[in-house]
Amino acid sequence: MDLSALLGDFDHRDWQDVTETDDPIRFAMIGVGWWTREQAMPAVESSALCETTVLVSGDRQKAENAAASSETVEHAISYEEFHDGEASDAYDAVYVVTPNAYHLEYVETAAELGKAVLCEKPMEATIERAERMVEVCEDHDATLMIAYRMQTEPAVRRAKDLIEEGYIGDPVFVHGNMTEPILELVPDPDQWRLDWDVSGGCAAMDIGIYSLNTARFLLDADPLRVQGSVASVQDEFEDVPDEHAAFQVDFPDHVFALCTASQNATMASHIRVTGTEGQVRVEPAFYPWDDRQLHVSCGDTDTEIEFEQIDQMEEEFEYFAHCLLTDTDPLPDGEHGLTDIRTIKAVYHAAESGRAVDLD
Repeated sequence: MDLSALLGDFDHRDWQDVTETDDPIRFAMIGVGWWTREQAMPAVESSALCETTVLVSGDRQKAENAAASSETVEHAISYEEFHDGEASDAYDAVYVVTPNAYHLEYVETAAELGKAVLCEKPMEATIERAERMVEVCEDHDATLMIAYRMQTEPAVRRAKDLIEEGYIGDPVFVHGNMTEPILELVPDPDQWRLDWDVSGGCAAMDIGIYSLNTARFLLDADPLRVQGSVASVQDEFEDVPDEHAAFQVDFPDHVFALCTASQNATMASHIRVTGTEGQVRVEPAFYPWDDRQLHVSCGDTDTEIEFEQIDQMEEEFEYFAHCLLTDTDPLPDGEHGLTDIRTIKAVYHAAESGRAVDLD
């Protein structure tokens, strides 16, 4: 199979028809932590289809300080004011980036206000709350997308095209890894990621979900069964079971994925799909500040694919805004995100019981 011919047809924005608008989608950012300030807001500022007009925080001064650096933000309000509907005429959609266990309450209010929702992954801390999120958006006919930015990442989309075109034959194995030293990145032992009630899980839930969801996207398949092992070694992780996690995911057609994650290991990430005739690998993969590399091998051919590096967050926001402007249902939607929550929770059950868990 001619690799150059396959690569020549690739368009990482094959979803895009609208490239500019006089009526951009206006976002309210709910949660004004470092990710919002350093990743989300700059991405939206660079976008042609959306803008940030409202910031929502439990700390009004933090919101006002962040607003002062933006030319488009019109309102800086508190969480309580958001729930009361203040400034609701100033935005069309919300981006929810609070800790996991607080996502639902803001999605509920946004849906009741008739706003579209882009909710960070993982979508909630429990299956029940994730299910309620899907229900409330359906009840109010509110658009809901879960923010899996790898699905708009060109390296991953190109890998998916090669797999679908049969370049590596039939997929057999997937291996995904994401590791980081969380206490060096966020030097606070009391942070929410180490609180089970707020996070819903640590390594598997917070970063293992990248390998799981990207495997689902590349294979265009949902899990059938999981097995898992978790361990917490350091005292700082005593309130969560998974400082480190490894889990196997069984997909249809006897395709097996091994996902590994750690919140206390050197920073690294990759996703690799091995088939009957070749292999594709994205490494680095999941951290937005890394330059992604796509490696492809088949027979005696081993190629590193060059492509334009993009801002993953800008792609994600542009895609979501494009869906709203064109009245198109975005993917991944709430049901898609719910599948991941059910799968990760099954990993914890499998690790605790020592037995495989089937997924309905």
